[in-house]
Amino acid sequence: MNRTAHPLIGVVAALAAVTGVAALTTPAGEPAAGPAAARLPVERSTLVCPQPASSEVGETTYTAYTPKGGAERRGSAGSGAGLLPAGSTLEGGGRGSEDGKKADGPDPVVPLEKPGVPVAAEADSSGSPALTGSADGSLAPGWTVQQTTLVTAGTGRGLLGVSCTVPGTEFWFPGASTAKSRHDYIHLTNPDDAPAVVDLELYGKDGSVKTESGEGINVPGRSTVPVLLSTLSREPVTNVVLHVVARSGRIGAQVQSLDEKLGGDWLTASAGSRGSLVLPGIPADATAVRLVAFAPGGKDADLKVRLATPTGAITPAGQETLHVRSGTTVAVDLGDVTRGEPGSLILSPAEEGGGARVVAALRVLRGEGTRQETAFIPATAPVRERASAAGSDAGAESGEDGGTVLSLVAPGKAAKVRVTASAGSGGGEPVSRTLELKAGTTTAVDDLRPEGAKGHYALTVERLSGGTVHAARTLSLVDDGVPMFTVQTLPDDRGTVAVPRAGQDLSVLVD
Repeated sequence: MNRTAHPLIGVVAALAAVTGVAALTTPAGEPAAGPAAARLPVERSTLVCPQPASSEVGETTYTAYTPKGGAERRGSAGSGAGLLPAGSTLEGGGRGSEDGKKADGPDPVVPLEKPGVPVAAEADSSGSPALTGSADGSLAPGWTVQQTTLVTAGTGRGLLGVSCTVPGTEFWFPGASTAKSRHDYIHLTNPDDAPAVVDLELYGKDGSVKTESGEGINVPGRSTVPVLLSTLSREPVTNVVLHVVARSGRIGAQVQSLDEKLGGDWLTASAGSRGSLVLPGIPADATAVRLVAFAPGGKDADLKVRLATPTGAITPAGQETLHVRSGTTVAVDLGDVTRGEPGSLILSPAEEGGGARVVAALRVLRGEGTRQETAFIPATAPVRERASAAGSDAGAESGEDGGTVLSLVAPGKAAKVRVTASAGSGGGEPVSRTLELKAGTTTAVDDLRPEGAKGHYALTVERLSGGTVHAARTLSLVDDGVPMFTVQTLPDDRGTVAVPRAGQDLSVLVD
């Protein structure tokens, strides 16, 4: 495999244009109904990739991608996208400086040149740093980077995948653990020059877990700090919810979970909702599924539990409802809930106007005995307009030995979507398909690949009409009889931003 000199990627996301808004009033003093806001492409996106598993037998692949459509149709100029090690301070590293000469410093990892064509790079995981970076112009709307590490032996062996995340100030991670068999690290990466100060809080079945050193963690500018969760509490707790809050600055945050017997994967933050939560993409051959839920607010939550199957929504036997006391963690073992069919879990308020905020995630196992492997599925936001996942391997046919499966869920009303497999990083032509999703179902797509594809490709989901749609992409392979896999959810890529239209010319001419 080819190697890159700098194997880590970081991505930072920011929105672009801000316009002034003037309030218009009628003669009676009532606000006038102005025109609806327009949605325009973002002009800058930022992402953060964590440090990969530091295994001597691990190998990491990075794939960067921006879907076609958006800013390039409006003639944006000055486009660029790339990732640098978190410790680098060169802005736009590796790109030309103002005098036309190449700037000093490291070359960016997986730099994109144009939308619609992914770029991939490979690297040994040992010693690889965290990455941060940004995309500008036509490469910003929908920019995504996938980090996938294959670890063939040792603690946490398996396929560890994560979509690099947008930095923020608050994250919830249901499904973490401080148990003796688990080695869970929260990776805190600061993409900015100024330092960030972060607090870590743990919650178990009885509420807050007293932490020894979780407050006031300093994350210097353009650096990463991994924290082993078991060092925060005196007693091991099997199922905990981790709350990450940045008091100052912003960070990227992901949990790397390594189990001594059950493999490992990345756990990303859960979406929170006072309505329904959707956890998409449970594999058909899942042998054990554990749901972990938490109610952060001041109200208890009573939830209906449903499984969206290929033919409709059903209630798992013995798990019709779930009660979550405010401030406490609830863990429920659902067993082999999918029973040979792909599925997605839907949690909804048991009563109208329930109103309690909830976060949740699934720990999913495949395999039996000593050949089990772990992945996590957090609750995810819907695809409002478009979402993409990069990093699918064009050389891996879907089937018993692995491949790519895209799971699409219409939890309420029926919906129509268009799914596109991009060109490969080494060549090929994109292929699109339009799908009708029935209400309350999960549709698994395992046969959509680019024509003549080589290298790695991306999958893009566009919602065309109908109800809400949630999506997840599963990568899998079999190594020495172990069914390794990783699941990435596809929330909306936030490739556009609402910009109010001017309803009246308020400019003033001055002589």
